[in-house]
Amino acid sequence: MARKTLKEGDPVPDIRLKTDSGSEVSLSDYRGKRVVLFFYPKANTPG
Repeated sequence: MARKTLKEGDPVPDIRLKTDSGSEVSLSDYRGKRVVLFFYPKANTPG
């Protein structure tokens, strides 16, 4: 699957992830609400 670089103002694709408790959460669950997404490099890697 090709990766697309997002630019400011682009719509975010629907992201689905597992929580610490094992349930799933989807970005679309928060549609219409303000959400902050924070991505960081994998632990113990340069960057």
